[in-house]
Amino acid sequence: MTQRKGEKPTISIQEHMAIDVCPGPIQPIKQISDYFPRYPRGLPPTAPPPLAGRTPEGPAATSDPGRDDDELDRAFGAASALSAPGKKEEEPDVEGYDSDDSTTLGTLDFSLLYDQENNALHCTINKAKGLKPMDHNGLSDPYVKLHLLPGASKANKLRTKTLRNTLNPVWSETLTYYGITDEDMVRKTLRISVCDEDKFRHNEFIGETRIPLKKLKPNQTKNFYNCLEKQLPIDKTDDKSLEERGRIMISLKYSSQKSGLVVGIIRCAHLAAMDANGFSDPYVKTYLKPDENKKSKHKTAVKKKTLNPEFNEEFFYEIKYAELSKKTLEVTVWDYDIGKSNDFIGGVSLGINANGERLKHWFDCLKNKDKKIERWHTLTNELPGSGFND
Repeated sequence: MTQRKGEKPTISIQEHMAIDVCPGPIQPIKQISDYFPRYPRGLPPTAPPPLAGRTPEGPAATSDPGRDDDELDRAFGAASALSAPGKKEEEPDVEGYDSDDSTTLGTLDFSLLYDQENNALHCTINKAKGLKPMDHNGLSDPYVKLHLLPGASKANKLRTKTLRNTLNPVWSETLTYYGITDEDMVRKTLRISVCDEDKFRHNEFIGETRIPLKKLKPNQTKNFYNCLEKQLPIDKTDDKSLEERGRIMISLKYSSQKSGLVVGIIRCAHLAAMDANGFSDPYVKTYLKPDENKKSKHKTAVKKKTLNPEFNEEFFYEIKYAELSKKTLEVTVWDYDIGKSNDFIGGVSLGINANGERLKHWFDCLKNKDKKIERWHTLTNELPGSGFND
């Protein structure tokens, strides 16, 4: 087929398809940035080299559009190659957030108060500022969670609500740990972590800060404004004897009017998780031993799916005051299971044969008739008594 001068060559669809499927080296697709190269800052742009077939006075006599496009690509491609070092300098450091400067993770504003009289630690999470963006939209969905170390577990984890699409969240939430003793304030550390919640993936860690509780003074609020740090390792060599099964708050009162002992099961805190879902279905049983007639058993209601149950139940034992010195109160906490044996969580014994706070609680009850005395006690994994099954 003859081609007239100045007319573009035509290609049949068969030839076009044959060209497309013809094997050969794959050429990179041109990007618009190839036609607009970036030059290093402070340096004048270098003019692209003259195209072949052109003179400074004017264009070549013959014009081939396809050839001109190729030469244009080569020319500006060479110019952009010269500008590559400058382009690299302008690119942001994607790893910049992992630098040693912890301020890139953000800051956290919070306050702590140890209520010594009520054995409670109040943690008020106010706000965070300048958090590291974790999502594709350049924002995060942050929340705060708390743990007490050593012994971080689901039993002593508290968390705030999640705030969506923000790097400067304001929570203004107060989270409270109950059953905190003076001994805890000496040896425990509060770990505060800020995380990003993801609906379809695992939640991502942003940063954390740790506060030794011995820095706090009883009944005085202390404010903190801390820079978040990278995740610190948790010491796995902690003494296993420090492992706890939880805490229980018990009240004792000898009623002169009724001639009997009133035992109050108020609440538990930080119980061990016994079920696959990470929780327990706890209830409490009490016995006044020795129990020859086996009539001293009392049991609370079952609280579903919780590690920090509130019971607020009282049980009455009719007994003469003089006989109390010979008795032992055994309190056990159990996890209720349907269709199989209930799991033992922990127990504590109060009486003349006890020691430490358990003995002191019993003596205080005997010394102060008609006065309700409340104490927190640590549950042990040893089942009180013998032949004692649920």
